[in-house]
Amino acid sequence: MQDKKNWQKFCKYFFQDEELGLQLDISEVNFSEDYFKQMEPQLKEAYTRMKKLEAGAVANPDENRMVGHYWLRAPELAPNAALTTEIRNNISNIKEFAERIHQGTIRSERGTLFKKVLLIGIGGSSLGPRFVSEALNSRAAKMELFFIDNTDPDGMDRIFEIIGEDLPSTLTVVISKSGGTIETRNGMEETRHFYSKQGLDFTKHAISITQPGSLLDRLSIEQGWLGRFPMWDWVGGRTSVLSAVGLVPLALQGVDIDLLLAGARRCDSLTRSEHTLKNPAALLALMWYKLTGGQGGKQMVILPYKDRLELLTKYMQQLIMESLGKEKDLSGEIVNQGIAVFGNKGTTDQHSYLQQLLDGPANFFVTFIEVLKDREFSSPFIAEESTSGDYLHAFLLGTRKALATKQRESITVTLTEINERTIGALLALFERTVSIYADLININAYHQPAVELGKKGAGEVIRLKNKLVNFLRANPNREYRLEEIAELLADSQIDLVILFKILQHLCHNPESQIIFRKAKPVSTADKDNGYPSYVYQYKQRLNN
Repeated sequence: MQDKKNWQKFCKYFFQDEELGLQLDISEVNFSEDYFKQMEPQLKEAYTRMKKLEAGAVANPDENRMVGHYWLRAPELAPNAALTTEIRNNISNIKEFAERIHQGTIRSERGTLFKKVLLIGIGGSSLGPRFVSEALNSRAAKMELFFIDNTDPDGMDRIFEIIGEDLPSTLTVVISKSGGTIETRNGMEETRHFYSKQGLDFTKHAISITQPGSLLDRLSIEQGWLGRFPMWDWVGGRTSVLSAVGLVPLALQGVDIDLLLAGARRCDSLTRSEHTLKNPAALLALMWYKLTGGQGGKQMVILPYKDRLELLTKYMQQLIMESLGKEKDLSGEIVNQGIAVFGNKGTTDQHSYLQQLLDGPANFFVTFIEVLKDREFSSPFIAEESTSGDYLHAFLLGTRKALATKQRESITVTLTEINERTIGALLALFERTVSIYADLININAYHQPAVELGKKGAGEVIRLKNKLVNFLRANPNREYRLEEIAELLADSQIDLVILFKILQHLCHNPESQIIFRKAKPVSTADKDNGYPSYVYQYKQRLNN
């Protein structure tokens, strides 16, 4: 009897679009029969807000800008004809540029064909393209993509080592919306140095993707880079993958960007429906609201049962957490909203944190990502008259059932296969879900004031570091204790812990020329300290 009841619930709320190859199953969420009716007034308001958003209303009051990533795959919906033309022309220019690179009309400085692409960007300027690139990569790829998405010197060295002697045939794409992103600037200058060491001119291998008129845009014009593509202020970084940010590197890789856009466009049309049972994003947003009580705080565990989708969780972390993690709602009330996202591919989780999901605190819900097509050709039977794909699918269903027996709720998103259209649809589905859920909980998904705090803090650390280094350089070969340095810098606001950590970092990197040694304790308190006391000095080199 119970199975029949579950089947009836599954059938009633099951969403499927055969044309797109997208399905949604919410039957493992425990909502009441009248839940949809209760939520209808809030949903209607969310639909109204969505219409205004897509019509060009200012959605980010902090920056006084529109939010129009939906226009990227449906330019005719842009609020004016000039913008429609600009979007269409940009897509045409991207495809034309990629074709010229592939055909060799545009060649490297040494006249060779470009074979590799190095993308330098951070956050949305890297996560989206990297996820889609890996999901759609194949042996037929026209170019191989590499990514520098952090200001970690060792991380960059690892990428440079892999590229190695292929650098002369490597095209570098530098992406920064503002044109002044520090991490991207650092990656660009490190890469410029890498080209220089091989006797190459970086500018003859580089293209930029940035806002027209930005520092990066002006630099690429002045230095005569190979190409420039625009980022618009109405496209946020975490929703920029279907702008030039993602379309340029993906077109270079050989991805059919028309199909990618078509998948997103089709999904957008579905998620505009005000018939909630036929709107997958509305269904998902309602489930998030039910599972979190509209208060946030619960964790979303994303389990994609497909190696190609391994980076989906990282992409979703930025999309969801940056959009929904807000201190205040639209009324100015303190709400501290947010949904923490984590996960790993199945069946890796069968042997790791599934134990906690089943027996630990019920402070989460699971989103399974199921892919029906295993591979491009027939699979051999491994055991029990089953293929490896059968086992992968069985692990998904078995995990889902195990969670249900423990009253742990889950959602299942199904793709018939991995291709440009379904990946485009997946991107669009979660973008719209985030928007609708944000409307349901009365927050603005399109601003991120807290992000600037970390950038501000980093700037203060760099200023203190420079002040410290200048002091030690002005007094070379003389030893100072940390407390002496703080006093002599004459800054009452200095955080001694931060100062200690700056000195530690400088002393472990030879270019600073700052060294340290363990000092003799000068008091009983020094002897009792948990950390040994040090003295620091700027060691002037003899050849300087």
